[in-house]
Amino acid sequence: MLKLFYREGCHLCEDMISLLHRGWPDRLAHLEWCDVDQNPQWKDEYGLRVPVLILDQTLICELIPSAEALISHFGAPQNPL
Repeated sequence: MLKLFYREGCHLCEDMISLLHRGWPDRLAHLEWCDVDQNPQWKDEYGLRVPVLILDQTLICELIPSAEALISHFGAPQNPL
């Protein structure tokens, strides 16, 4: 399960979503969106580190969207980044 912990209005979260959308659009169809402000446990755990992208139990990247981290987990992007 691919999960994105995010916050509304977070420009880094928007950058992460944009990067995923450009490079791995098929992954978005299976993405679980987790708004940290809607769940106190998520807010405590991830609130200061968003965006946080996790595949199963593996942290892919946090705070700074990383094309290199996404490539290492998902392979080459489908479209130019």
